[in-house]
Amino acid sequence: MSFAANLAAIQTRIAAACARCGRDPATVRLLAVSKTVAVPGVAEAVAAGQQLFGENYVQEFVAKAAQLPPTLEWHFIGALQSNKVKYLAGKVALIHSVDRLTLAREIDRQWGKLGLCADILLEVNLGDEGSKAGSGAAEVLALATAVARLPHLRLRGLMALPPFLDDPAAVRPYFRRLRELALELSRALPGIELPELSMGMSHDFEVAIEEGATLIRVGTALFGARPPKPPG
Repeated sequence: MSFAANLAAIQTRIAAACARCGRDPATVRLLAVSKTVAVPGVAEAVAAGQQLFGENYVQEFVAKAAQLPPTLEWHFIGALQSNKVKYLAGKVALIHSVDRLTLAREIDRQWGKLGLCADILLEVNLGDEGSKAGSGAAEVLALATAVARLPHLRLRGLMALPPFLDDPAAVRPYFRRLRELALELSRALPGIELPELSMGMSHDFEVAIEEGATLIRVGTALFGARPPKPPG
């Protein structure tokens, strides 16, 4: 199927999920995960009307973005090394994967050089999986408190990559916990609002929407299966 057909199918499913839980579909943004998708594939997506894309690898993002319309909105969603932050500065609208204070400080420093403020999400490892990045739920308040003091950062919400389970309904408790955690942080940090919840992917985004996702990260269901690429 074409990207346009896949996009229409996903939009229908988003609308249905929103109807089930009484949400306006406009409150859910579809982030097309374009990692390892070549420029012509992303251009096809743009032609179909998609404007919001998520990338996992810094070098791939930089090369790709330079060849595509400057009007696109890019988010960085992959594991991020501090020494590569400078390549993203001023080029991405949101970083989803901030999981440690040293990384937050480097983002603050690089955006500060440009006189800009970076919007970020804190990545939370709700499943306590050793193979995944993310702050533990017990540590995220301390991290959020420290991040909120950095002058060139805006903390916008939380992101999670919960365990992959065959039954999407089984992931619901993780999505619910992320929403509850965001509320807890908002109460603990006066003046800080956390409107964004980045959660849900191709196989479970409908459940994520029902639990409050504002950003769903969909790759395979839009672009098809792709071979993995090592970080670079």
